[in-house]
Amino acid sequence: MCADLSRIRRFLDERDPPTPCLVVDTDVVAARAAEFRAAFPGALVRYAVKANPAPPVLDTLVAAGAGFDVAGPAELTLCLERGADPADLAYGNPIKKPRDIAYAYGRGVREFTSDAADDVDHLGRHAPGSAVSIRVVLDAPDSVTPFGRKFGCEPAEALDLVLRAAGLGLRPGIAFHVGSQQPDVAAWEIGVTTAAKLFAEAAAQGVEMTRLNLGGGFATTHRTAVPPLAAYATAIASALDSCFPAGRPDLLLEPGRVLVADAGLLRAEVVLVANRGERRWVYLDIGRYNGLAEAENEAIAYRFEPVEPHPGPVGPVVLAGPTCDGDDVLYQRTPYELPLSLRTGDRLDLPGTGAYTASYASVAFNGIEPLRTYCVGRWGDA
Repeated sequence: MCADLSRIRRFLDERDPPTPCLVVDTDVVAARAAEFRAAFPGALVRYAVKANPAPPVLDTLVAAGAGFDVAGPAELTLCLERGADPADLAYGNPIKKPRDIAYAYGRGVREFTSDAADDVDHLGRHAPGSAVSIRVVLDAPDSVTPFGRKFGCEPAEALDLVLRAAGLGLRPGIAFHVGSQQPDVAAWEIGVTTAAKLFAEAAAQGVEMTRLNLGGGFATTHRTAVPPLAAYATAIASALDSCFPAGRPDLLLEPGRVLVADAGLLRAEVVLVANRGERRWVYLDIGRYNGLAEAENEAIAYRFEPVEPHPGPVGPVVLAGPTCDGDDVLYQRTPYELPLSLRTGDRLDLPGTGAYTASYASVAFNGIEPLRTYCVGRWGDA
């Protein structure tokens, strides 16, 4: 999916804001939301706020009829302040304090995710009668940024938690997440198959479940192509029809990156170019700590496009950030080539950066201020 970024480039050319900065086109966000809802008709869409919590982005998605997947009280409060209906909020973080559960329940949230016995007990006490999706860990292909073993429980434990939740008066279902930026559509087939088995096992013990949370993880293109959204939707529909022949459960999805990444463009400036032995290093005013956290381990390979014309040859570079920290190196192993004429003050555009950039940036490391974010389009603030 290639977004039209002409409005963003006009804004940058006309306003010339200080770099680094992120600009998001809310009309692209709206178009992505409509495309996603069309791909999964009838499903509950809960945008993962952590991907980009800019208020105009949330306003766009409220207007588009989407709900929100929140990871804590601050995101919950922000969504409510932007006009979201608490019935459209899902508290998707399995790691939460009892008082945060009580706060969410008090504000009207009735949808939670869990993967541990203590947390299920806390939900039974502080969110009585709520829906709770038990998150199961999958033996699925690695995503670009996998979650490891932090989240999810083994299927046998998941069944125990389903029965435990039902015994506490909660309404259990199953959740899974295939990892962020997942390029293999077969990962969801594995998840649906695992969930169907748990649905059957729970029913055999008298607990009828109706909710399946498919999570997020839908990938977007950077330097490497990924399947189109239609391919994900087709694979998921096929798995659901095969595994739930008597009728699909109610579906909930938590898209984040796929709704906002292509709507954003980050503009950066060259701070320094230096030759280190046989390698040319280009230091930018954007790095791992102030917007490009997903470059850790070179997981996400962003595109870098010179703003000014640079006729002439290009050559290999190492790309690094501006902080006084040895880990603030973006790409040493991933091959990049930039113009040999690139110098201090030249600018680079990074398309596809509307997700997990400003929201991932550290606060005040080396005294660097939060990444400036501007929103354009119908719901823009710029």
